[in-house]
Amino acid sequence: MKPSSAWTAPLRPLGRAGENLLDRALCVLGAVGLSQAPEFFQQYQQRLGGHLDEARRALARYEEVAREGGLTLAQLIETTRAQTAAPVARLGDVMAETLDRVRDLEAAEAALRDASAWERPLVFLRHVDPEIAARAWEIFKPAVPVTLEGLAYAGAGMVLALLLYQVLVVLPGRALVRRWRRPRVIAEAEAGASRGRG
Repeated sequence: MKPSSAWTAPLRPLGRAGENLLDRALCVLGAVGLSQAPEFFQQYQQRLGGHLDEARRALARYEEVAREGGLTLAQLIETTRAQTAAPVARLGDVMAETLDRVRDLEAAEAALRDASAWERPLVFLRHVDPEIAARAWEIFKPAVPVTLEGLAYAGAGMVLALLLYQVLVVLPGRALVRRWRRPRVIAEAEAGASRGRG
């Protein structure tokens, strides 16, 4: 046994135990972390629905004013925008922005509602409203996953955590150890060869 191996041999079981413990801890963290995704999506959707309802109410008032004047909403927007008084003209922009807001929120709400469990993260990222997401995160309350979707996300979290651990920690660590050991191995081989020649 080489002298260096004699010193490190007692530490190897500790290293393996530590690595196993870290694996388990990362599995738990990954499972708990990712299992919260369905709950966050649900709470985000609830807030999204609230914003959509509020925007629809505002839009319904504008449509009512347009009907009372014998106009369509589009005509009311253009008529208001054409006014010379800046505050009145700005009101036309507000109505147009409200219409766009309703369309955007409806598209986001429908896309999230119709997405499958595995499509939902991508759909969420494609349609996310940063302000609504920030507010949902501020009041987010973790929940114990009891649905099949939550358990599936927990399993995916475990796999993802272990994969990241292997790619970001284990493989680079082994590469560094190999690079550190290589000059010593070469030096020992050369020393052995010179002794054999002597």
